[in-house]
Amino acid sequence: MKQERNLGNNLKQIRLRLGMSQQDLAAIAGVSRQTISGVEAGQYAPSTTVALRLAKALGCQVEDLFWLEQETPALEAVPTQDFPKNTPLRLNLARVGGRWIAHPLIGQNAFRWEMIPADGEAVYTADAPTLPVKLLDDPEKLEHTVVLAGCTPALSLWARATERWHPNLRVHWTFDNSLSALDRLWRGEVHMAGMHLYDPITQEYNVPFVQATVQETAAVLINLGSWEEGFLIHPDNPSQLATIADLTRPGVTIVNREVGAGSRQLLERSLEEAQIPFQVVQGFDQIVYGHLDVAQAIATGKATAGVSAASVAQAFGLGFIPLARARYDMVVLKPYLEEPAVQQLLSTLGHRRLLSQLAALGGYDTSQTGEVMATIKPC
Repeated sequence: MKQERNLGNNLKQIRLRLGMSQQDLAAIAGVSRQTISGVEAGQYAPSTTVALRLAKALGCQVEDLFWLEQETPALEAVPTQDFPKNTPLRLNLARVGGRWIAHPLIGQNAFRWEMIPADGEAVYTADAPTLPVKLLDDPEKLEHTVVLAGCTPALSLWARATERWHPNLRVHWTFDNSLSALDRLWRGEVHMAGMHLYDPITQEYNVPFVQATVQETAAVLINLGSWEEGFLIHPDNPSQLATIADLTRPGVTIVNREVGAGSRQLLERSLEEAQIPFQVVQGFDQIVYGHLDVAQAIATGKATAGVSAASVAQAFGLGFIPLARARYDMVVLKPYLEEPAVQQLLSTLGHRRLLSQLAALGGYDTSQTGEVMATIKPC
């Protein structure tokens, strides 16, 4: 084996997700531990035989482990008439009349509320444990589906990007706040739950909540990224908001998130640290159910401020006052890690192209993306 600078790999991330040491993997694959170490560090390019052995030992495809890093291509595109100037933007590109046209992904155009094609139809008429469903699609396609629950729009970005690279894989995202997503995982309704909850007693993100909920099954926490959370405000900040104490000023009103949301938890913790009673903040009981709803409330003047992420502020062209940096983890039950579709999805977390997509959102730190943050053992 020789050094290959253009070869990227996910070997370490996948090995750690499966709870294997380098020696464990080496023994199963029939190679030396030094080989595993060298490949993970990017010092060596494995032979075809070694690559196949590693993929077989980890229960995945060679393409999930290794890829060729290529120079990012570039092209010339014509901006739309309403294209903002002097600001980094995420774009949608389309070839129209022989020209590449660049559409900025801003505000509502950064997201799509689409009618989702159904996989089947049914009528639930009895309190029974199962439901007869008339299929509307090929059952073989349905086998390659991973279901995510969480609140960050980055889950949709991850899902769509992965489906581009793996056309046979389907990723379905259900919108849930952190606690609701964790409950769905515990009930066996989803493969993964995304969460960003902070425990002030242990000063840990997510782990204490997973330990309290998933008690009889081992689980793994895998990092999606860390993001800046804070107040979304009007871009001109006419109320001159600067600190949490400014929420008590006359004429300032907020929107809040529902119980179980990480954004609501941050707001409550910030008010408590500043010794501000909840009831003196106008709009504290004005509830919206998602990051996009918070942004829309600010953009339309319904509220002066609301807690969300810096990436959402950038997408909607809003101002932002940072409060904290939160760690967003994906929680996976250990048995689900063996499923090929789950492995295929997780294998993309360390890919340079996905990291670039997340970084382009703004306010995202991807230095730990794809890493195992904790392994929860059953009680």
